[in-house]
Order: sequence, then structure tokens, then C-alpha cells
Amino acid sequence: MNRTVLLDLDGTIADSRPGIEACFRFMLAELGHDPAVLDDLSWAVGPPIGVSIETLLGKYGDDRVELGLTTYRARYSTVGIYECAIYPGVAAMLEALKANRRTLCVATSKRRDFAERVVDFLGLREFLPTVYGALPGGGLDDKKDMIAELLRVEGYDPSATVMIGDRMHDIRAAKANGLRSVGAVWGYGGEAELRNAGADWLAAAPADVVGLV
Repeated sequence: MNRTVLLDLDGTIADSRPGIEACFRFMLAELGHDPAVLDDLSWAVGPPIGVSIETLLGKYGDDRVELGLTTYRARYSTVGIYECAIYPGVAAMLEALKANRRTLCVATSKRRDFAERVVDFLGLREFLPTVYGALPGGGLDDKKDMIAELLRVEGYDPSATVMIGDRMHDIRAAKANGLRSVGAVWGYGGEAELRNAGADWLAAAPADVVGLV
């Protein structure tokens, strides 16, 4: 039985796309690029932020990834972080999982201090007391390493832990650590991406997760 449930944040718990996309466009403009050239940025929401920024800047032949990160975070930390909302059905999902005595923990590629602030802003701390993410200044940027550290520190049993996420990075990180995974189809990755990454189950809506785990 899955006693512990790890949950991705952006695209699984919260629709963070408005704030994140606005910060990407702000970053591009500040570095002298025309953000209007790029239409859909949904592909850049969810993966580790450094990966997305490197890919975005690469489209303009720009290799200033560290400057891009600094510029992005200048807006995100003060404005963009709050441009998000809980997905419909997620609060009820968390309440049901807690009632079923599941241990809940956030496992996100977002920087840990930012993720803590988002959980508090959304009013979900009673359900999500433990939050793991990338470290300020670099460290645990690779999700599989972050989950490995989470399992080590918290002492969770991999055979009794399941990961819920909306992108291939979540599914692959779970598999690398011996966890089963649920693909959150309501998020940014979509069914094909999650299925191809090897998700053990797919959930079309948050309510479906409760029965699966």
C-alpha cells in the first residue's frame, strides 16, 4: 500500500503558468530579446527552471543562462510567485488523502524556499507540512537527486511511496528512485508525455488520484 504520496507543485497542485510565463517574457525583454516572437511557452513550465531558460535563450543564440536566471527570479520572487491558483479538485484530493492517513510531501523542481511560500500562499500547509525542492544557489536541481535526498532524510520506504506529477521529469525521477508514479493529466505535460515516460497510472482529474493511491 502507498503510505506516502509525493506531489509535484507546478502543474499538479497549482496552475502557476500565468506567473511563470510572465517572468519568462520579462526575462527575455530585459536581456534585449523580443518575447513576442515566441507564442506558446507551456512547454517551458514544469521542467527545472535552468533547463527552460537555457532552451529559451538558445532560441535567440544567447548563452547568458545565469543572468537569465537572476533576471527571472527578480520578478518571480516578488510578483510571479503569487500569480497562481489551486487546480479545481486538488484541495478535496489532499483532504481525502490526509483522511486516509497518507503522508503528503511536496517534491518540486522549484526552489525550495519559493515552494514553501507558494504552499503558504495557497493555504495548503495543513495538508502539505513538508516541502522539498531545489536549493538556493544551486543543488538538487536534478529531480531524481532531490527525491533521493528526500527519501534519505525523511526515511520514506520507496516501495510504499508514490509520486504524482504532470511532466516526464516527475515520472523519470520516480522510476530512478524505485517509486511508482501517477501522471497528472490535468497539468502541463499531457497524456502522451506521461505515458511515454512510463507512468504506472494516469489520472484525468485530482479525484482519480485518491482511488489509485
